[in-house]
Amino acid sequence: MDTNPLNAIIPPQPPIKPQSDVYAVKSRLEWGEPAFTILDVRDAYGEQSDRLSYNDGHIMGAMSMPMDELVDRATSSLDKNRDIYVYGANDQQTAEAARMLRNAKFNHVSELKGGLAAWKEIGGPTEGIIESKTPAGADDLNVVSRMQDHLENLNKDV
Repeated sequence: MDTNPLNAIIPPQPPIKPQSDVYAVKSRLEWGEPAFTILDVRDAYGEQSDRLSYNDGHIMGAMSMPMDELVDRATSSLDKNRDIYVYGANDQQTAEAARMLRNAKFNHVSELKGGLAAWKEIGGPTEGIIESKTPAGADDLNVVSRMQDHLENLNKDV
């Protein structure tokens, strides 16, 4: 017998795919779906060992876990059955991070294709030093307004 009364209201999520596009993650965020984590594994360090890439800008809510600490930090802080979306500086780094997590027995790991650049392209929420200086436009999260702007731009004479 199912003891969780919410199962009748909230349908169970299908398993995440080995690779996901940014639309899938953005949709989960917008619907407020629980129990998933986004990991930023980019490795750009500054003079004070800052994670400059992460501090400059990252997907809102993403956790910083550099590649050289990834498995240890993930193992100590994340459940092995949690849905994990991972992105790096490029798709190769992303794939390597996903492989490392899968080898460490994380069961639901997905590579976020295109990473931060793809996320920003669809108007996904971001945070960080540079991101705060370049805020999203008022209509960036409104798909209808973005499509109208796109159509208007297509018809402009340049």
